[in-house]
Amino acid sequence: MTGTRMSLVACALALAATAAGCGIRATDVPVDAGPAPTRAICDAASEDETPEPEGIEVYLLCGSHVESVERPVALPAQSDDRVAIAKALLAELQTDPERDEQAAGFTSEVPATLEVSGPTAGDPEPALRLSEGPNELTAVALVQIICTFANSEHLGGNGQTVMLGGPSAAPGSQPRMYACTTAVRTSPEAAPAPIGPP
Repeated sequence: MTGTRMSLVACALALAATAAGCGIRATDVPVDAGPAPTRAICDAASEDETPEPEGIEVYLLCGSHVESVERPVALPAQSDDRVAIAKALLAELQTDPERDEQAAGFTSEVPATLEVSGPTAGDPEPALRLSEGPNELTAVALVQIICTFANSEHLGGNGQTVMLGGPSAAPGSQPRMYACTTAVRTSPEAAPAPIGPP
């Protein structure tokens, strides 16, 4: 066997070994696996390593669930002014997500026209009233508000519940207790029902 023929045989054997080593069986049938899967990252860690002041948690929609993000927010100087704190938290929910939040897949459904006020005559002290009834908001927007308010220690939140009502003049708008549970965070499209008696 000439040197040239031996070289050709060696090359053929090497190619065969390489093809066998890749672990993929050859096929004559074209395979369309579709586009590569994509999903929200849901991690809004800032690329800026500059230390920021201690932030507050607000809840935004990411993919099919609601998650908290931390933002540096200057809350009212009077820490016992619950209405002012609720207004500041609501304003954060109404603010367009930051660039890193958008890149991670976060959005918000809380309407920019929504307002919050304190209890009216006859309301329990922890009640907060919205300018739209909770049942008039989208389920996601309501979950965002419930979880943001319930988890705010500045509002006296216990991490689980908050009392919300609608406009005092509207029928059936009395404040009710709502819970920020794992179920409503992971399935926010299902409108959270109030707990306890009306």
